[in-house]
Amino acid sequence: MTTASSITPRPETERRRLDILRAAMETFGAKGSTNGTLADIAERVGMTRAGVLHHFGSKDALLREVLEFRDRDDVAHLFDQQMPGGPALFAHLVRTSLRNSLRPGIVQVYTVLSAESVTDDHPARAYFENRYKTLRADIDKAFRELCDQEGVSDAHAIDNASASILAVMDGLQLQWLLDPEAVDLAAASEFAIQAIVHAVLHPTAPVTSYTDNA
Repeated sequence: MTTASSITPRPETERRRLDILRAAMETFGAKGSTNGTLADIAERVGMTRAGVLHHFGSKDALLREVLEFRDRDDVAHLFDQQMPGGPALFAHLVRTSLRNSLRPGIVQVYTVLSAESVTDDHPARAYFENRYKTLRADIDKAFRELCDQEGVSDAHAIDNASASILAVMDGLQLQWLLDPEAVDLAAASEFAIQAIVHAVLHPTAPVTSYTDNA
């Protein structure tokens, strides 16, 4: 008979798994998932490669666990550990950019792995495809609720706006990682998100109208 105590990981096991996850984040963030090896990770935590495999089974499984750990850390500070929906989502994204400026390791591994995921058969490709699809849908819904609240009926730009917010946030993270002294991640993200929201609520002439007249 299986009891609760027999399936609950021991504190020591949980601690070792967390050590490995953090070492994997550092390794994948610095070297990528291809060049970063299980031996590199094992060395960081004073284990053997076999010891790391004992806890995670495979390198691909460890990579997925790193991304899931990043997702949990994203909402760990929230009361219900859930990302808010509706217009409150925009404020959450701004707060997330501020929080990201305090955790460069997580930002670095996310940026490296998301870029790698466009390659064929990358183990994290499905994760990032689903992540962007879900976030676009969440932001799209938030925009539509905001437009309803503000009485905006012509919201044809929402689809582009949702993708643009994610692109701006990820692009600013890359610039910040390369030159943190030159880029204020939180302030630049807030500026961009506010500008995109304003453009949806108060559309103006498209940029092409200015370039055509130049």
